[in-house]
Amino acid sequence: MTTGTTSETTSPPAAASTSRPARFRDLLVVAGYLGLAVLLTGGQWGHPWLLFHQAGDQILFEWMLAHAAHAVVAGENPLHSAALNAPDGVNLMANTSVLGLGVPLAPVTLLLGSQVAFCVAVVCCLAGTAAAWYALLRRRLVTSRSAAAVGGLVCGFAPGMIAQASAHLHIAAQFLVPAILALVFRSAPAAERRPGGAWRAGLGLGLLLVWQVFIGEEVLVFLALAAGVFAVGYALADSEAARRLAPALFGRLAVAVAVAAVLLAYPLWFQFHGPQHYSGMAFDTHGFQLDAASFTASARQTVLGDDWLPGLLSPNPTEENSFFGPGLLVLAVVIVIWQWRRPLVRALAGCGVLFALLSLGTELRVDGTATGIPGPYRLVAGLPLLDLAVPARFALICVPVLGVLVALSLDRVRTARGPIAAPGLPVRLLWVGAVAAALLPLVPTPIRVVPVAPVPAFVADGGWRALVPPGRSVVAVPPVTGAGRSAVMLWSARTGLAFRAPGGYFIGPSGPDDPAARWGAPDRPTSVLLRRVAETGMVPVLTDADRRQAVDDLRHWRAAVVVLGLLEHGDPVRRTVDDLLGPGREVDGGWLWDVRNQVD
Repeated sequence: MTTGTTSETTSPPAAASTSRPARFRDLLVVAGYLGLAVLLTGGQWGHPWLLFHQAGDQILFEWMLAHAAHAVVAGENPLHSAALNAPDGVNLMANTSVLGLGVPLAPVTLLLGSQVAFCVAVVCCLAGTAAAWYALLRRRLVTSRSAAAVGGLVCGFAPGMIAQASAHLHIAAQFLVPAILALVFRSAPAAERRPGGAWRAGLGLGLLLVWQVFIGEEVLVFLALAAGVFAVGYALADSEAARRLAPALFGRLAVAVAVAAVLLAYPLWFQFHGPQHYSGMAFDTHGFQLDAASFTASARQTVLGDDWLPGLLSPNPTEENSFFGPGLLVLAVVIVIWQWRRPLVRALAGCGVLFALLSLGTELRVDGTATGIPGPYRLVAGLPLLDLAVPARFALICVPVLGVLVALSLDRVRTARGPIAAPGLPVRLLWVGAVAAALLPLVPTPIRVVPVAPVPAFVADGGWRALVPPGRSVVAVPPVTGAGRSAVMLWSARTGLAFRAPGGYFIGPSGPDDPAARWGAPDRPTSVLLRRVAETGMVPVLTDADRRQAVDDLRHWRAAVVVLGLLEHGDPVRRTVDDLLGPGREVDGGWLWDVRNQVD
């Protein structure tokens, strides 16, 4: 949410910005961001059987990172994988495949494994987003390095960013957003006015848009909406500057859209028309909205947070996208009133208020109680793209709005002259204290971790290889498809997608002739039976029909072996599988049933 107008751009002196001490201080700021991100992810480093609290989402993204690395090495189509959902596979362009993260991180994944790659990705998302906003603030909007550093800290480590980073890499990875905005909202320098200058700027912008699509399309949609609202707000606040800059802006956008359209034509066709494509969403997005009271509350992952109140005010722990606390909101109101004459501040304020209101969903809720008052989102809920948006995530747009406002205020106080620099009053000290008081309650705590069952050594060490011919699959018990925590997906990620498996956590079509979106593949009867045993610990009375159905399901999955790892109700599950398939044999870390003779 920035502008490149000459009236609103504050560039540091060239000598100061390029000197060696200045670069060293910039590196110290970035190192601070990196250190904080490493500290917040510390619960996982060196602990392979601990995952962040939304373990199912981490397993999903570990698998996506492993898939990207596997596709790079094997030269396979990165937009589709047959390693999950055997025998049909998964359309990864239609899922959150984060190829824009997975491909650059492929060396880390291949050398250190999917868990380390995931933790590195989380660090890059948090620290990278903070550093990118710091660079934009420092170069375009403020002269004070400390003001830019605080603004970047808010943008990268706000409660909403921490909540998303624990589970949703495609949302937390916002480090391209400031770069895209810098190219969109820029005054036309002499280089751009020369022949070919606009084309080069548009080309760079187009390539960034393509990269962002392969990280997360949802962030790009939100960015386009926010940038459009900001641009309209700025044009209303400073129409003369808008008229002066509009021709160059539209020229860059035209080139960028043309470049992106060419490069994304096939991936987008594959997403909407390729194998295992789907229509709609697998869940009710409109049900994911924020409570109005969440904006002044404390998130779980902060020094003042607890589990009870955020659970009442947000859809789940990963969607605590507001939770700014009363201090920061009061501070923002003061900043807007104080600097209202600046078009940039007015445009930011309008943008932040609008998307905060949209995050409240179709019906206003206060302190966990539905009020019956229609929410503003109801007015736009039926529009294309917005009808599939998660309303709660609109509040994430408020994060950089608040970060930029805080940075602008600190910079203005630092360089204050005239009325604000009142004689005898330590205005600078008082304002810095007010900012600190507003931000200290938002200090994040290390992301919570939960244990996960380890990959059976028989699987991890490759003991299955001699038993699984090419084209056949490994079936984990119980076969999990949909939004649940998928053991086989973790096994697949941690072994580098070494085998094919049915099920998994993804979105796909409801059937061969029904493109309606659903979590996972349609359930097979044996999957339902074994999951029920795993959940209840009760061994059912089986019939010959159940046994014949199990063999039919194994044929559908093209299974070679069935493997049982560590489960809470492992013994009842083992006895049930014994009754279905015959006695299994104990292997290192679990139980094995060789079903090749039954399936062939």
